[in-house]
Amino acid sequence: MAVMVFLSAFSYSSFAQQLDAATLAKREGRKNLTIKEWNTDSRSKIRWLDRTTTYDEQGRKIEEIEYTRYGQKWRETFEYGENGRVVKDIYYDERNKPVSIRKYEYNSDGTKKRQYNYAPNGKLLTIKIFEYIVSD
Repeated sequence: MAVMVFLSAFSYSSFAQQLDAATLAKREGRKNLTIKEWNTDSRSKIRWLDRTTTYDEQGRKIEEIEYTRYGQKWRETFEYGENGRVVKDIYYDERNKPVSIRKYEYNSDGTKKRQYNYAPNGKLLTIKIFEYIVSD
């Protein structure tokens, strides 16, 4: 049984490394990029901005905004740590006021360990713990 667990853990580690390489390749093409998505009403032909996604000089998503015909619906910003992983994201409402804040901790293999959920005033509300189970 110990050998099977080791092999499963090794396979998961290899998978995570391949995933990191794919992520890096994807980021390369997104450096300093802003993507705008537009919607058009089929009847009136009125066109409006539906969503924007902005990436930084390293190709990491730093902001995403969704719109309605009348303005911003929500906005989310992302902050990254030295390891290149999201360490904090903030969700804003239609008036651009913070609604929730999430902070993350990671395991040594890069998988999420914990997610801390805060109110806009900084009060800790909940803690989510991630558990990874590899089946044979």
